[in-house]
Amino acid sequence: MTTIKIDNIDSLAAAAQQFVEAMGDRKVFAFYGKMGAGKTTFIKAICEALGVEDVVTSPTFAIVNEYKASLLGGRFGGGLEAIYHFDFYRIKNLREAYDIGCEEYFYSGCPCFIEWPEMIEELLPENTVNVSIEVQADGSRIVTLS
Repeated sequence: MTTIKIDNIDSLAAAAQQFVEAMGDRKVFAFYGKMGAGKTTFIKAICEALGVEDVVTSPTFAIVNEYKASLLGGRFGGGLEAIYHFDFYRIKNLREAYDIGCEEYFYSGCPCFIEWPEMIEELLPENTVNVSIEVQADGSRIVTLS
């Protein structure tokens, strides 16, 4: 288990770098946290730490966004690679997840960052890393990878 503390917005980039170092060769990350906990903001920072130059936004309506990450080449193979960012908050049933081909993404070998995984838990690969983001009383966040 890895724990990362985000004291404030100024420490976000350093926290994202810690996360990237903790990723290892794991690929699928399920982000759990209440509405407003900072899931999208943290995923954006992680993507930036991985070399994404595109604008990272929540895929709330698209369900999945794809980003090219220049710093993944040495980690998972040669050249530029994709990062897939999911938001399953608005899906109504598992059929919608199947319809977008989520399993193909999950087993693509590319990193997948999933918001609201509660909606599709039975489709997640066995080796999915659970990432919990908890807001503390002082406004800081505790991120736990397990």
